[in-house]
Amino acid sequence: MDPTRDNPILRFTAFWWALGTFFAIAVVIAAIYLFDRQPAETPEEAAAEARYKIREQVDQAQKDALAAADFATAIPAMAKQLAASKPVAVEKPEQVVPGSPTAEKLAAEPADSGAGATDVDALTPAAGTAPDAAVMELGKTQFLTCAACHGQNGEGGPIAPPLAGSEWVAGPVSNLIRIQLRGLEGPLTVAGKDYNFAAGMTPLAFQTDEQIAAVLTYVRNSFGNSAPPVLPEQVKMLRSEVGKPMLKADDLIKP
Repeated sequence: MDPTRDNPILRFTAFWWALGTFFAIAVVIAAIYLFDRQPAETPEEAAAEARYKIREQVDQAQKDALAAADFATAIPAMAKQLAASKPVAVEKPEQVVPGSPTAEKLAAEPADSGAGATDVDALTPAAGTAPDAAVMELGKTQFLTCAACHGQNGEGGPIAPPLAGSEWVAGPVSNLIRIQLRGLEGPLTVAGKDYNFAAGMTPLAFQTDEQIAAVLTYVRNSFGNSAPPVLPEQVKMLRSEVGKPMLKADDLIKP
């Protein structure tokens, strides 16, 4: 046996040499990692880089197509044209400025005009007509807005009456279209129960004819309801209702 193996000094020296070697290797590895590694690119940085490239391309294309001299020439001409332009009547009632003469004129009209309601209801498909699956799917998507007040399953809530089992839902189509375009304030009786909420239903005229027809078709054929679908042309016929005062139950056709 080698007598040096039992020498405590040699063992102590070997231990520190091994420990020093370990730390030296660790320092070298850490230095390589710190100075050679590439920063990780986040998804936000990757998306931003793509946007910057597109912005550079757009800026360059604008410089190539539009010279600064052209801008200097066009601005005075455009300013002169704008100054000479005259206001025109709005084409859509929802563009009417509240408090303007046009808004006051619309508000002065009878709230229960219901013009064209009979003609609209005459276009309703026959009872038993099944709604189109694509229309129902679109209506289901549009109903997300309605569900905030009427409930996910049409059960109603603190600020809106139920749609499930409602005679108004299954009644004349013109009622539902006019309510969506103008809004509705209480009191209202649904399935024998009286409702009179503090705030009426807000008009949702921003939707297209197709979207309104789809969501009303969905409501009329969901939550236990069953009624003929609503057609976009029926909604279009009542677009003149937009901008008029909120409806009351007495303004509607009794279901």
